[in-house]
Amino acid sequence: MKAKIDTGAKTSAIHAYKVREFDRDGAMFVSFYIHPVQRKKKPEIYCEAPVADRRAVRSSNGKEEIRYVIRTELQIGSDVWPAEFTLTNRDQMGFRALVGREALRKRYLIDPSRSFVQKQKTEK
Repeated sequence: MKAKIDTGAKTSAIHAYKVREFDRDGAMFVSFYIHPVQRKKKPEIYCEAPVADRRAVRSSNGKEEIRYVIRTELQIGSDVWPAEFTLTNRDQMGFRALVGREALRKRYLIDPSRSFVQKQKTEK
């Protein structure tokens, strides 16, 4: 999934829709769908995750909303580590995922003059 690196955003976000909260053995979970490919409605991938938190997030347009927060693995190149993502509808945004500064902290130095520096994964 292509993601925008946004050091101006504290928290990372992923496009999610049909988000539903449910209880599993006394723990709060969310189910949701994602569209991993930009500007395409297919494929739709069903996901479930434990809720790590719910917090207020101010979007780039200045509106504040309460979002579910999940913890999942983030992979950039061969580096993989746990990161928090808020769930929000990013259908109208250029990228379906946004990687914020908390996920990048102490891992990468960002050069804003460069784009798409990761080699594309080739699948057979």
